[in-house]
Amino acid sequence: QVQLVESGGGLVQAGGSLRLSCAVSGIIFSIYDMAWYRQAPGKQRELVAYIITGGATHYADSVKGRFTISRDNAKNTVYLQMNSLKAEDTAVYSCNAQSSFGPKFDYWGQGTAVTVSS
Repeated sequence: QVQLVESGGGLVQAGGSLRLSCAVSGIIFSIYDMAWYRQAPGKQRELVAYIITGGATHYADSVKGRFTISRDNAKNTVYLQMNSLKAEDTAVYSCNAQSSFGPKFDYWGQGTAVTVSS
């Protein structure tokens, strides 16, 4: 059974930091590209950042320079370090795993809520 379990969300003041974690089980983590998405109330889900199996990363313009995505293949975990948080970063953050080759498999976690107070 594939599981993606996010943690680390919470309430933080603007300018503060949070580190999200997504622990993955049931798949060969090292061959999956990993991503963080977020969905704010009343808005569509958007891509925040992704990291491919080789380690290259991509960020949404809105978080570039403030957020850092990383992965630890030994721990089957992907992280999102969020600094200089803004009120507009308030959302439910979910992690996603996509197979990097062969048949396409796509898995999602249930999300962790981040609230940034201004």
